[in-house]
Amino acid sequence: MFNLFYKLMNNVKSNFSIKDLENLSGIKAHTIRIWEKRYNLFQPNRTDTNIRCYDIENLQKLLNVTFLYNNGYKISKISQLGEDKIPGVVRNLVSEQSDNGHVLNSFKMSMMNFDQALFLKTYNALLKEKSFREIFYEDFIPFLNEVGLLWQTDTITPSHEHFICALIKQKILVNTEKLQLSTPTNTSKTFVLYLPDNEIHELGLMFLNYEILSKGYQAIFLGQSIPTFSLKDLLPLYDNIVFVSYFTVRPEKENIMAYLNDFHELLLKDSSSQLWISGKMLQEINEKDLPRTIVPFSQIDQMVQNL
Repeated sequence: MFNLFYKLMNNVKSNFSIKDLENLSGIKAHTIRIWEKRYNLFQPNRTDTNIRCYDIENLQKLLNVTFLYNNGYKISKISQLGEDKIPGVVRNLVSEQSDNGHVLNSFKMSMMNFDQALFLKTYNALLKEKSFREIFYEDFIPFLNEVGLLWQTDTITPSHEHFICALIKQKILVNTEKLQLSTPTNTSKTFVLYLPDNEIHELGLMFLNYEILSKGYQAIFLGQSIPTFSLKDLLPLYDNIVFVSYFTVRPEKENIMAYLNDFHELLLKDSSSQLWISGKMLQEINEKDLPRTIVPFSQIDQMVQNL
């Protein structure tokens, strides 16, 4: 275990290619090079093979420069600001307006630096203006979409992704616990939330649990990697069960229809229960082939609207 920990930590990025900077900032590599050469905004290091690489300070500066640039500042004016003044100008601008771009950049820097304090500071500032639900839809979902793309392009490591997802999960759990203190007011359905075998991406399912509880329903959260046969234990205990699952990487493409048909035969065929599903793997199925007892939703908010 300790060997794995050290391996993960040694793989954490401290130097970034110009392509990484492009992925993180949304500014084209060609433009970054121009800003670097013409305005001396960044000071890259060089590898043994003379390839540019940038440290975390350069990344942070680029995100601040990008924020100012996207808010109407000319790059020539930004370049004239002192190194220490740019963060202050950004803070002043943020205090004058509500800007999602700065929030995303703050969450990115929190992730890249493993900076829990910055994450909490950004979240708590949002909480003064928005509800937790609004923060999740307006800030966390766009940010997590970017995290997925950054992971796909090898811009971040699994350590970055797990760190930031753990912090977001904490916020979901805190807000979910508040709802669990209340007695369910809507007893027409019982929701059972689970992930299939070898599926561990539970953040979306956790937020669905929060939304279901907020509507007054009873929700039973089972979590990761649940074998289908074990769900039978719930059938004698509850009427009108709605099983809810989120398919991010499992079941695999070639097995997903067989999985859903087996689920129908084992749990739904002779009952009033349903299975609601969402997640990336839904693009691998033809909805017309699904039994009536299985209902797909392309987005989390679409499922919530159906509650």
